[in-house]
Amino acid sequence: MEPINDIMNTEIYNGTSLSDVLTLDFLAGILGNVVTGLLILIIGFIIAGWVRRRVIAISKRSPRLDDTLFAFLGQIARYLVLIFTGLIVMNNLGIQTTSIIAALGAAGLAVGLALQGTLSNVAAGVMIIVFRPFKLGDFIEVAGEMGTVKDITLNTTELASLSNTQVIVPNASVWGNVIENFSVYSTRRAEWTFGVGYGANLKTAEEVILSTIMADERSKSDPEPFIQVNALGDSSVDFLVRVWVDSADFFQYQADMTRKVKEALDQHGVDIPFPTRTLVVERDDNGAIAAE
Repeated sequence: MEPINDIMNTEIYNGTSLSDVLTLDFLAGILGNVVTGLLILIIGFIIAGWVRRRVIAISKRSPRLDDTLFAFLGQIARYLVLIFTGLIVMNNLGIQTTSIIAALGAAGLAVGLALQGTLSNVAAGVMIIVFRPFKLGDFIEVAGEMGTVKDITLNTTELASLSNTQVIVPNASVWGNVIENFSVYSTRRAEWTFGVGYGANLKTAEEVILSTIMADERSKSDPEPFIQVNALGDSSVDFLVRVWVDSADFFQYQADMTRKVKEALDQHGVDIPFPTRTLVVERDDNGAIAAE
């Protein structure tokens, strides 16, 4: 029995003998730490949710603050609170967190090297959310795709195309390409090139084109419209026309004016030429067609 007593008296748990470990006081202490840890964890989850909601609520105070940005910041704040809570719980249970943090760092490095492509999308997503080159509802063109922004996540940007199909673009492709945002400014400048025949009266043609466009209520007189002869083409004299319009009306307005100007030029007898080719036929002395 003496060897067993020696084992019972051996310090095996932080300087505590096995006989002491089995005492009710010690077990009660462990149970108390577990219960305390659970309470801390529950309180941490409650606080994390509250912090997230408070951060998101900040964006509601002003229409100038972007909802997507503050939703992202709210998630970051929530995860930070949960990580801090986890460290407190582990310290309460007597677990050394230094080695765990080092192990998580090493694991994070390994995962980062394995997921370089995915992490590049995440990094680009953070840049998009922070710097806001566009927001939900904007009409943009990026990476060869055009559509309305429906959702922005850390990995992808979702667009609704002109034909209302879903287009998912990786954020790395979004941030690494030229972004054309059609929704930033309230007005846009519509542009057309109208060609008239070389025999047409240029002054009359100019007056017909300009008066037809400016008669539309969507056309803006300030800034002043622009119209000038821009080029002498192979079969036409080309007018370059630029008129400002509200961005929301741009596409329909540009199509409408193209049709109206064509009809107005027809009514005023202004020739609208199309490409033609003149064939010169030569005959020899006997009247036969010369051929190569």
